[in-house]
Amino acid sequence: MNYNWNWTVLFQEPYLGWLFSGLQWTLLVAIAAWIIAFVLGSAVGILRTVPSRLVRTLAAAYVELFRNIPLLVQLFVWYFVVPELLPEDLGLWVKRDMPNPEYWTAVVALGAYTAARVAEQVRSGIETISKDLVNAGLAIGLTPLQNYLYIRLPISYRIIVPPLTSEFLTIFKNSSLALTIGVLELTAQARQIENYTFQGFEAFTAATLLYLVITLLVVLLMRLIDQKTRIPGTGGAR
Repeated sequence: MNYNWNWTVLFQEPYLGWLFSGLQWTLLVAIAAWIIAFVLGSAVGILRTVPSRLVRTLAAAYVELFRNIPLLVQLFVWYFVVPELLPEDLGLWVKRDMPNPEYWTAVVALGAYTAARVAEQVRSGIETISKDLVNAGLAIGLTPLQNYLYIRLPISYRIIVPPLTSEFLTIFKNSSLALTIGVLELTAQARQIENYTFQGFEAFTAATLLYLVITLLVVLLMRLIDQKTRIPGTGGAR
């Protein structure tokens, strides 16, 4: 059975505009969610290494909670359940009056989910630093906070650039789930084009190629960052 490809449909309006609109929303969701994931994940990852057992336990509970519940379930909880748990006026604002509630819900859900994964990368990076180096910092008079700021964090972030690259790529791919709560990102727009034109192969092939371009650009960018920040003698430095 031969399929007659019809690529010209994708260059017609409004379908071409839909694809680029979907790409724009994909980028907006993924980048905003990554900011939340990186900041929150870094904080939680650091808290997992502090001396206080209570703080470490609370940080670990966050990681286990958000990492072990499927992202799709979390999206539905944030979108359908959380507004009902808020005070009535605030819940109505979140559901009805807040600008683009679907977008912001997707950003928060994806950011909180990915933050748990980033936290584990940050924790592992901090824990790879030798005790001798940490003790040397304390011996020269650095406070525990200064030890994190000037020794632990600068070294650990340089070590974990490759795994952070994987998380950055994953957040772009996971952003496709935002369509389930009404965000017209790239995958949703490809489905919409299929519904209007019955050219599903063309629509999803175009979406796939756009995702591929995004991920390749991210890989190239992170590879440059890795080369600039890599510690000589680690991670197969050349």
